[in-house]
Amino acid sequence: MKNIVLILTIVISSLTASAQCGIENTAFKSGEYLSYDLYFNWKFVWVKVGTASMSTVKSRYGGKPAWRSSLTTRSSSKLDNIFTLRDTLLSYCSEELAPLYFRKGAREGDRYYVDEIWYSYPKTNCHLKQHRIENSGEHVWKESEYQDCVYDMMSIFLKARNFDASKLKVGENIPMPISDAKRLSNSWLKYQGKETFEIEDTKQKFRCLVFSFIERENGKNHELIRFYVTDDTNHIPVRLDMFLSFGSAKAFLKGYKGVRNPMTSKLN
Repeated sequence: MKNIVLILTIVISSLTASAQCGIENTAFKSGEYLSYDLYFNWKFVWVKVGTASMSTVKSRYGGKPAWRSSLTTRSSSKLDNIFTLRDTLLSYCSEELAPLYFRKGAREGDRYYVDEIWYSYPKTNCHLKQHRIENSGEHVWKESEYQDCVYDMMSIFLKARNFDASKLKVGENIPMPISDAKRLSNSWLKYQGKETFEIEDTKQKFRCLVFSFIERENGKNHELIRFYVTDDTNHIPVRLDMFLSFGSAKAFLKGYKGVRNPMTSKLN
């Protein structure tokens, strides 16, 4: 009987920790597909250099229902002459959007690497098993455990889409601890307020909520991405401004299908 009680206690603690890292999903449903055009600032001119797409479906992970989300970015031949970009990201999350597994395979310039993270929730903590395949082919393994919830760049995106922005004040910061296979970043979202944005190519106009993703490194704050999401319950990103080490890039929503809720933020 004691053993059964102990096992139940461990299982309940694990489920509780997982639930604490999750959030109720009201923003998307299975079958959502988003596509983007990518632009790069080349000699003061914005040039279309590639595409990106993201899909989310109901799946299973470890024998349990889960969300499977994937993101791919592909540079065109124009950018390949300067900087090759071939990223494929995969994420599994629980139905409550607690992260379970993450993988990123990235070719960035002449460098290729793979990141993997497996999540578990022992004793209400968040445990990460991390694996990096370096460009040299070296395999690096690491394990980390935190009292607070930790995310990767895919799972945090799904969670952030479900925030209730009506309760946010301009300038408010939301902690966003994100890890890759090497380190945990001291990062957060800063709410910048509301703007109306028109996509130039399609002339589609949306009411948007604006956020900055900021990371603190070497004693300084760095804005990595500024993104505009629809001011409705879908919270679909329609524009992303990316401040990269090799220049500036932008992504604009090209198309969407399978969205969960009416696009009430669309103005035309």
